[in-house]
Amino acid sequence: MPVSVTMPRLGESVTEGTVTRWLKQEGERVEADEPLLEVSTDKVDTEIPSPAAGVLTRIVVGEDETADVGSELAVISGDGEDAGASAPAPAQESAQEPEAEPEPPAPTTPSTEKPVEAEAPAPQASGGSAEGTAVTMPALGESVTEGTVTRWLKAVGDTIEVDEPLLEVSTDKVDTEIPSPVAGTVLEIKVAEDETADVGAVLAVIGSASSAPAAAPEPEAKPAPAAEAKPAPAPAPQQAQPKIETAPAPQVARAPEPKPAAPAQPAAPAAETVQSNGAGDAGYVTPLVRKLATEKGVDLSSLTGTGVGGRIRKQDVLDAAEKAAAAKAQAAAPAPAPAAAAPAAAATDTKAAAKPEPSPLRGRTEKLTRIRATIARRMVESLQVSAQLTTVVEVDVTKVANLRNKAKAAFQAKHGVKLTFLPFFALATVEALQQHPVVNSSIDVEAGTVTYHGAEHLGVAVDAPKGLVVPVIKDAGDLNLAGLSKRIADVAERTRNNKIGPDELGGGTFTLTNTGSRGALFDTPIINQPQVGILGLGAVVKRPVIVNDPELGEIIAPRSMVYLALSYDHRIVDGADAARFLGTIKERLEAGHFEPDLGL
Repeated sequence: MPVSVTMPRLGESVTEGTVTRWLKQEGERVEADEPLLEVSTDKVDTEIPSPAAGVLTRIVVGEDETADVGSELAVISGDGEDAGASAPAPAQESAQEPEAEPEPPAPTTPSTEKPVEAEAPAPQASGGSAEGTAVTMPALGESVTEGTVTRWLKAVGDTIEVDEPLLEVSTDKVDTEIPSPVAGTVLEIKVAEDETADVGAVLAVIGSASSAPAAAPEPEAKPAPAAEAKPAPAPAPQQAQPKIETAPAPQVARAPEPKPAAPAQPAAPAAETVQSNGAGDAGYVTPLVRKLATEKGVDLSSLTGTGVGGRIRKQDVLDAAEKAAAAKAQAAAPAPAPAAAAPAAAATDTKAAAKPEPSPLRGRTEKLTRIRATIARRMVESLQVSAQLTTVVEVDVTKVANLRNKAKAAFQAKHGVKLTFLPFFALATVEALQQHPVVNSSIDVEAGTVTYHGAEHLGVAVDAPKGLVVPVIKDAGDLNLAGLSKRIADVAERTRNNKIGPDELGGGTFTLTNTGSRGALFDTPIINQPQVGILGLGAVVKRPVIVNDPELGEIIAPRSMVYLALSYDHRIVDGADAARFLGTIKERLEAGHFEPDLGL
């Protein structure tokens, strides 16, 4: 019977979502849990999996249209869960009379495989009276009481390692992966995708493999009969062969067992089947990464992911595209003939390699994503509710640069993170905030009060794939240089990989933004409300500067220089307050007394 695909609840306060892209079109076959469409809200962009196997017969909500939670998005006919009764006729899977039991077609292999797949149809499959370790819904934030299961990364019967991602959960504050607390086999899944569970509720049960239910070992064989069923209900396999790149049904059954297959012909279609998946064995790939791979011409099946659980990240695609471009340029380079012609050839190659590729976004008009629209709204609101201006100072960080070059190798060996300039700036900032609490405050005009915060909760702006995100390092004033280095590296990595917790995205009292990471000398950052200040860190560059030498007097010497730009709320922070705050940071950095923190 037809199955309705509805708009899921993607957060406690989310009431609607926008369909950004349909991954399947009307008339196409879709498997249970296969990504069907992409939906965007003001908090998250995510894929919606198909609740059942069948044919997408009707799309109700088009792309760029908005629908309320619970409203119908599409209709899928030919539910794969009913295949147990009509399995002998895979060509009739989308028929209106599932109770009919027609005679099996010529290929008998699919008819024997279908009932096996029906025993483990989807994440709702249960292991019966499974005994093992319960996986519960974690508390994803102080004010979060429930979460929605957006995707199961493992199915019933799959094996899983400790801390390997098991499922994805969405709240109104964050999307995150839930790792497995133990190693074993997934015996039972209690909460299906798009369902909401309270904090502490049991989501799944993991136990020993001996207790696992029987699972279908041939998921790749399932699409083959369905693909053959679309052209005609009863033709022989020869008619399906030119339509798809896989072998006929009897050959597909042998594809998962390449060793016993003696003929060389079945082996070639098996390789083609893996690549026709679009992502090969890459597993779940986010829409952003998939779109980027398409734009860059990168084959996802050829990549090895560096993310958690081997997931392919945006940087993996960019690195692969860069390597492919370099290899292409090297292959196109002429052979080094005479020595006299070598400089000219090198110059030609350099000029060809330096020519930038035009962006695929040129000439296009696209709708803003919910996250980008939210950022835009909040930035305008920040300028509207506070009186903002920026003060800039120049700081000589030559001593810091020398200390960093001297200690960075030993520091990384001891603490496991690279020693960048950012922790030095962060330490000097939190120390200055303790001396100038007016910059570490918040103002309530309606109540006529100002709150001077008793702790330094430092926000650090991170350039994440979805946009600018500001995770917060709580009690940063209690950390030393090494502690700040590790915390900054940790929250930045988890933010880019969408692993940051909701409690770490709020509660900041002051923010750092490292605009110099892309070479900018300085800018005028916008305050992150309800804070009253944000410090922009420019690029550290070497340039000639007039310095006062005790013996030689004024001389010109190369120095490492940086601009610090403080945007502040003039309703509570005066220009003199801002200058004193920046002066304190400047003195701390130029003195360069960080030897105890570096163990020197």
